[in-house]
Amino acid sequence: MANLNDSAPEAATLMERILYEVKRVVVGQDHFLERVMVGLLAQGHLLVEGVPGLAKTLTVRTLAATLRGSYKRIQFTPDLVPADLVGTRFYNQKTGEFGTTLGPVFTNLLLADEINRAPAKVQSALLEVMQERQVTIAGESHKVPAPFVVMATQNPIETEGTYPLPEAQVDRFMMKVLVDYPADEEEFVIVERVIGTPVEVLPVATMSQLIELQQECRKVYVDPSLITYTVKLVGATRRPDLHGMPELAKYLSFGASPRASISLVEAARALAYLRGRGYVLPEDLTALAADTMRHRLVLSYEALAEGLTADALIEKVMAKIPLPAKPMQHPQ
Repeated sequence: MANLNDSAPEAATLMERILYEVKRVVVGQDHFLERVMVGLLAQGHLLVEGVPGLAKTLTVRTLAATLRGSYKRIQFTPDLVPADLVGTRFYNQKTGEFGTTLGPVFTNLLLADEINRAPAKVQSALLEVMQERQVTIAGESHKVPAPFVVMATQNPIETEGTYPLPEAQVDRFMMKVLVDYPADEEEFVIVERVIGTPVEVLPVATMSQLIELQQECRKVYVDPSLITYTVKLVGATRRPDLHGMPELAKYLSFGASPRASISLVEAARALAYLRGRGYVLPEDLTALAADTMRHRLVLSYEALAEGLTADALIEKVMAKIPLPAKPMQHPQ
């Protein structure tokens, strides 16, 4: 613990330098950028929902340049096939042997643009890569580079020609982040930067340094009372009647899976480390609860009819489940 508390501020300083470099290009989007950094540290994939033109692609590309990592973007379309993602076998006429061409998923940062436009076969191919960090081509397994993070985007305003993501795949995303329009002042700066001289991004860290940070992040202390709170919070979405909220049962067809509990604790640990601490506080959990749970809830027709969102139900649950006392703090 002592060593980790010594290294956490240094890690926070390095992450600040990375964020500063990204912000030289990307204007605003502080919430989104922080969640991307949490995903990187916690080795979790992100599902990002937002209208076009909100710098989602620019953020990932800039981050890859800052970290000296590889970056690939795949535009998902209805005619995409699994081989377009993972690669395929081919016959070499000169040598008379079969070879393997690896697909664009072999990268550090993968942007899956408009993921819900691809059919189920393609989505299942991506599912193996996300979960296993490897692909299988003609019975042979190939590991993707480490670290490997997928950031998938969805467009919420156009549903024609889209395929709903399977629940099993949605559950693999650590967080679902909602990206909103910039404020007027931010948009003014965006226009100024675009019409001005392009900013050259400087690399400030390496992928090997990021791997070291990920390993250190896993040593962040989580008090058992915070894990208990997390389990109760997630459990209340499955059986709200057992937690004194019987009125919510009719709004939830299915609650969050155990992956929600794991994701929330892992993400909170990364957020604590990002903030220069070697231990998690309750506010780390509450800050990330909606991001780690909103995509894992299946709402009933009653909830949709009444205009209730997953975020609104999560707020009701959080208001009912009491927060534990802050760990690692001495009484006054």
